[in-house]
Formats: sequence, C-alpha cells, structure tokens
Amino acid sequence: MKIGFIGLGIMGEAMCSNIILKHDDTVYLFDIETEKAASLAATQMLFGRMNVELCGDHESLAEKADMIITMVPKSEHSRDVYERILPVLNESKICIDMSTIDPSVSVEIANKVKATGAQFADAPVVKSRPAAEAGKLGIYVGCDEELFPKIQPVLSYMGENVIRMGENGKGLVMKICHNALVSQIQNGVNETATLAASCGIDIMTFAEAISYGGGQNFYLDSKKAVIAKEDFKTAFSVENMHKDVHICLALAEEAGVSMPGEENAVRVYDRAMEKGYGKEDFSATIKVVREGKG
Repeated sequence: MKIGFIGLGIMGEAMCSNIILKHDDTVYLFDIETEKAASLAATQMLFGRMNVELCGDHESLAEKADMIITMVPKSEHSRDVYERILPVLNESKICIDMSTIDPSVSVEIANKVKATGAQFADAPVVKSRPAAEAGKLGIYVGCDEELFPKIQPVLSYMGENVIRMGENGKGLVMKICHNALVSQIQNGVNETATLAASCGIDIMTFAEAISYGGGQNFYLDSKKAVIAKEDFKTAFSVENMHKDVHICLALAEEAGVSMPGEENAVRVYDRAMEKGYGKEDFSATIKVVREGKG
C-alpha cells in the first residue's frame, strides 16, 4: 500500500517520519511550504530510507497514493485539501484526516469523499511533538466499523493508543472534549501555582507537593520545568489550543450543554492571543494569569 502524507508542520513532520521508518512501501510527501517536504525527504534519505517521493501538488499525491493522510491546521484547510483531491478519488482510495477541526466540517468532508466511492476517517491525535517523534500519540478515530481494521496498522506507526470512537466525526468530538479538559486542568494549575508563588512556594516545590495527593496531573508533571524556566518553546501552540477551545464552545452550544469552566479557559486563551503569545507553547497561558493577579 502506497501512502501519501499532506501537511508537514510541527506534528505532521514527526508523524510522517514514523510512517517512512516503519512502512515497507512508498510514502509520498506534499506541503504547501515546499521546503518542508524537501527537507524531510532529504533527511530521511540521508539515513538510507529511500521509500520517499516528493509530489508537486495535492492532486498528484492523491492520484499516486492508496491511502491519503492529511494533517493541516484548521477546518478551512481540510476543506480546501479535499475539494482539490475529490476529482481523483475513487473506490480504491482511503482518506484519513488527522487534523483537529470542527466535527461538523469533518462530517461534511466525509460525505463528499464517500460519494466518490473512497473511504474516510477522522483520526485526530493527542499529546504533543515529543510523543509524535516517539510514535506514542493517542489517536481517536471516527469511521465506519469495517474500515477501522484496515487503517489501524498504519495509525499504529504513529500512536501506541488507537481507539475507534464511533462513526465519522466522533474522533473529533472526543479530541475536542479531551483538549477542553486539558485547558481547564491547565487553568487550575496556572491559578493555583500563581497563588503558591505569591505566597513564596516555587513551581518545582509546588509540583512535588501536588504529586503527593489527588491533584497530581500529567499537565503539571510534564510542564513544571518549562514553567520554571519560562522557556515556552512550542510543543503545542497557544493558537492551536485557542482554536480547539473555541470549537468546544461551539460544539457545546450545538449540544445545548453549559460549560462555564470552559468559558473561563476561553477567556484566558483570548487574552493570550491578544498579548501576542499565539506562537508560543500553550503553557505560556500562565503569563496571562500572572499578569492578571493584581
């Protein structure tokens, strides 16, 4: 099976690298920033992996590949990619969009893809760049039941925990719920760590003490050193999480669910974007809480 990968950003590059390493057939690459695809191909060939081929556009990749994987930033980008490749899709093709986008947009794309005879899955990922590099992402899948066993082996190149959540769109619903929960845990960490610091307890001591009780959480354990050093190099950006928390509120409104905790997290992310933190790691939101403590 020949695989095509579109979208080689912070996460996509690492995910695609694992496919190239572990797959025994050709992997086609395309990114609208052509230097990203060229750089990844050159790096892989330097390590003796010759199963890589660059493509000049979306359409040529989709024509050559049996399985087309996309990893792009926003709903409008996914729409654009699939509108471009729809004319070359047929019953021999499988499409997997691993982007985090609005679930309703993904279902719309799924219906258009499946109308060509091709199959479609949404398969957004959780965790950040280090897990992507290690092939240890969590992957939530929304697809027809009979498609899941066909795509699970390829998804397992990139993730160690792959779970089907239900029909098209359900993988994204789960991803949005996951990130909303993370945003609220993060906001709790930000507020309580700022209070502790104001009372003379540094972040590393705070994190150790929290680990002794029921407040222990992965976010604090993984970000305490980043916060201590104030080195907000991006593993997962403020602007990406800002997108996700807003998708969550739209989804909650559609479902008739009140989420006051998430509304507060959204306010923090809106302020972080206003302050120009969008390209920084999402842990930089603690600066918003610190700046507002007065």
